[in-house]
Amino acid sequence: MSGTPLVLALCGAGLVSIGLYGFLAGLHLLRRVLAFNVMGGGLFLLFGATAARSGPVDPVPQALIITGIVVALSLTALAVALVAALAGESGRGTLPEETPDSAP
Repeated sequence: MSGTPLVLALCGAGLVSIGLYGFLAGLHLLRRVLAFNVMGGGLFLLFGATAARSGPVDPVPQALIITGIVVALSLTALAVALVAALAGESGRGTLPEETPDSAP
């Protein structure tokens, strides 16, 4: 792997790292959804970069990436709807914090 696929793979790995950090460090649920989307975009880029090779183009990785994007879009819409319902019900967009005295 050299040249453009290597650069794309490194960018994909960087996006996955940034998304993972944002998912673990973010407290607000919409930020976690956004970080999860960044992580998914990095995985799509990484998968596309590993599928890039010289010679004829393989349509299977392209079809898998397009299918993954459609599924990610629908799950993002579901996650945003759930966060909006939680915010409407509780008045905040974060999960309740657990304290040692409130544990069962």
